[in-house]
Amino acid sequence: MKKSGFQLDSPPFAQGLTLCCLMLLACSVANADSRLRFDGVPVELTVSQVGDDTVQLQLTPLDGQGRPYRETGSPILVPFAATEKLWAREFDGTKEVQVGQLRVTVKSPPLTISVRRLDGTRVQKLAFDSEAGTNSITFQTAAPVLGLGEGAPQFDRRGHFYPIQNGESTPLLATDGARIPVPFLVGTEGWALFAPAPSGAFDLRGGRGVFLPGAGAMPGRADLFVIDARRPENAMRELIRLTGAPVLPPKWALGYLQSHRTLSTEADVLAEARSFREKNLPCDAFIFLGTGFCPAGWNLGHDSFQFNTNVFVHDPATVIRELHAEHLHVVLHVVPLRKNYPALHGEIPPAPGEVPDAQDIGTYWNRHRALFAAGVDGWWPDEGDWFDVPSRLARHRMYYEGPLHDRPNVRPWNLQRNGCAGIARYGGWIWSGDIRSSWKTLAAQVAVGLNSSLSVSPFWGTDIGGFFPSADQEYTGELYVRWFQFAAFCPLFRSHGRTWHLHLPWGWNTGTTGPVESKPVPDPSELHNAAVEPICRRYDDLRYQLMSYTYTLTREARDTGLPLMRALWLQYPDDPQAIRLGDEYLWGRDLLIAPVVEKGATTRRVYLPQGNWYDWWTHEKIQGGRWIDRPVNLATMPIYARAGAIIPLDPVRQYISQPVAEPTVLQVYPGKDGTFTLYDDDGQSLDYRRDTDPAAVWIRFHWDDAERRLTVGPDPRMKRWPGGARVYQVQLAGGSAEPKRVEFRGAPVAVTL
Repeated sequence: MKKSGFQLDSPPFAQGLTLCCLMLLACSVANADSRLRFDGVPVELTVSQVGDDTVQLQLTPLDGQGRPYRETGSPILVPFAATEKLWAREFDGTKEVQVGQLRVTVKSPPLTISVRRLDGTRVQKLAFDSEAGTNSITFQTAAPVLGLGEGAPQFDRRGHFYPIQNGESTPLLATDGARIPVPFLVGTEGWALFAPAPSGAFDLRGGRGVFLPGAGAMPGRADLFVIDARRPENAMRELIRLTGAPVLPPKWALGYLQSHRTLSTEADVLAEARSFREKNLPCDAFIFLGTGFCPAGWNLGHDSFQFNTNVFVHDPATVIRELHAEHLHVVLHVVPLRKNYPALHGEIPPAPGEVPDAQDIGTYWNRHRALFAAGVDGWWPDEGDWFDVPSRLARHRMYYEGPLHDRPNVRPWNLQRNGCAGIARYGGWIWSGDIRSSWKTLAAQVAVGLNSSLSVSPFWGTDIGGFFPSADQEYTGELYVRWFQFAAFCPLFRSHGRTWHLHLPWGWNTGTTGPVESKPVPDPSELHNAAVEPICRRYDDLRYQLMSYTYTLTREARDTGLPLMRALWLQYPDDPQAIRLGDEYLWGRDLLIAPVVEKGATTRRVYLPQGNWYDWWTHEKIQGGRWIDRPVNLATMPIYARAGAIIPLDPVRQYISQPVAEPTVLQVYPGKDGTFTLYDDDGQSLDYRRDTDPAAVWIRFHWDDAERRLTVGPDPRMKRWPGGARVYQVQLAGGSAEPKRVEFRGAPVAVTL
């Protein structure tokens, strides 16, 4: 086993001496043409097999005695097995070695490495110190390039320059959101490239890509993973193998989450909770902003963990208990001060012999513990753009390990806007930052979510409606509805923004804005829009009806790395139209989502990949492999189900854990054989991490189209049936057959329609 990465913790003085020595050494060996070099210094090359489809390429600089400067392990990588296949410090000509199902060819000078499949087709070709510039690595970019983290120009990353720069200090913040740079790129012609580097840049403006290590990087050092992504699922599987599998969230976090800003009184907060229930608007959590970014939040200011007594008359435990009585989870906003926490490190609990200091995550977590003991369910850690990669990862780890230390078998949840590769193994929920309430922003966020899901974490979302208003008063009930529809098919389904009463599903029909936190405010004529609330309810209900399907996708993300929001390329890599599209996407394998992102739209142009598709709303069967123009009104966002899909539709709930008596509908879309394996568990414990989880339910549904028969049976991953019956009502989409009832009690059962 080995763990590899870039040096992150060398003292500046020692690193400077190392750089000087390496440069002097470069001069002394200038005539040794057989020596392998990168960035002007002699290096040793190691080619290792990480998997059948993954090659690790490492260049390590050598000192004057030929000793390698070894790097410390990168915190973003987890331990993985690697088998060395080639090691060299000098040669002229060509060497070739088989690495799993790949062949790696090394040529020097200049140093060039080609990775091909066993059938001879190329995966990637990399050149070191090419004519593109010193200390650079070039690679091929012949088709759209995706991934590369969150933010910055979208969807195809080619044509732009991408510094590895984190945070909201970006010129495209208003539309593309905050930047979370992750040096994981996927080429839609069938490759993926991962460079776990803390600094540098990607230049994708030419006909090929160039990786430029950062100015502080040690000369001669490189660590790259090349992945065969002819089958796209390979790229996602290998990414989580290197950076860690996503953990399952508590099931309630997949429900609707309502965020709050300026608060008035405790009574108003509780009245709002009752309003959600009285209006039959499903909701699972209230999220409260802290005082500091608004005049009256839940606490006394930034870095405060005391309740605001100007708002709440009761103690925190009483307030939280009253919200829990309405079946609402409580999430609190937290802003660390840079002077208090310039960097973070450590583990919870501390490693043996470790004495936590002021920057240890255990020290910081201790400040949360009283409120956590009072019943807080989750955290909203804001800010932190200043944190380096190890600190960002440590912060995510703190909000995972800290809650688990206090509640050992309850899944933690937190929402952050900063991160890096590897955060998914600690939950890794991300929102896209302080974006503008505009149509351009809504359109851009679709592609942002797809690239973020491919490279940062499968758990991503936006502020429904946008965070701050645009200067030309674009924030209207129409924009809010279109954003709400899109967010119903994002992992994070949360409404938030300034003038927050207009981010409530019923806020556009009250005649008032509520507390004004940003100007301009909408025209008063916009505040009597009775259409908004029922449309929001329709999509809120749909989110909860699809919970069995969506929760299964979260398990699939853990097991395979495939995100919930999927660029069409992930399922249709051979479709040249599909791989270019970043304005529509798949929700899992079987549902295609086409958000409406134009003001006043009456049609939505949609591309349907090969095969037959069904309009979600009308059940009309449509041949794919072509573009269609779908008429829309404000209530309609186009959704299509793939022929062969089996979609479970639960009864509408007002909160995730609400008991219901009605059966789950299995909606079958005929025209092709199909299989769907449903996953379910208790939704809150860590038992899912055990192969013998007694609460895990795996049910396999198979549709035989020719026989018009649906078979329901246990999947081999289910170790034992927990008992009782699961009742389903099976119905055909667009068909005249009568629905059939089926009871599953752990043994196979079939029904014919």
